[in-house]
Amino acid sequence: MKKAAKVASTTPAGAKKQLDSFIDKFEPKNRALIRAVRKELRKQLPTANELVYDNYNFFVIGYGSTERPSDAILSIAAAANGVGLCLIHGAILPDPKKILQGSGKQTRFIRLESAKTLARPEVAAVLAAAVAKAKTPLLASGGGKLIIRSISKKQRPRR
Repeated sequence: MKKAAKVASTTPAGAKKQLDSFIDKFEPKNRALIRAVRKELRKQLPTANELVYDNYNFFVIGYGSTERPSDAILSIAAAANGVGLCLIHGAILPDPKKILQGSGKQTRFIRLESAKTLARPEVAAVLAAAVAKAKTPLLASGGGKLIIRSISKKQRPRR
């Protein structure tokens, strides 16, 4: 199995163009959802870096305080069958409304029907808890970078 080659981040304009090309592989409904969720997360996490992976199974945009994947707090994960919000350390988060799905030792997720899902009180509370429990806290000011981390040559269909 070949491993995806790491792609150095490009200029901000180049990274944005690459990001758009990855999203454009999806059906229009999922394209719009990915863009709307990303826009909302940029508002909520303005200092987070966005780490982009166009992998075999999923298209992923991770959000974290540094350029290291291990510092990611959450991510948008998209495939042909839909879009989800992945909470990297979701297993340790309080979830009184039982909205988090998955049973792994670390990660939990929420299926997203629209970006408005992020505004639901129980979802906002889980997101706030994830940010508060981050191993490396987000910066209080400034802006995050868009970083293209890897692109797999072979991918499952996005449509």
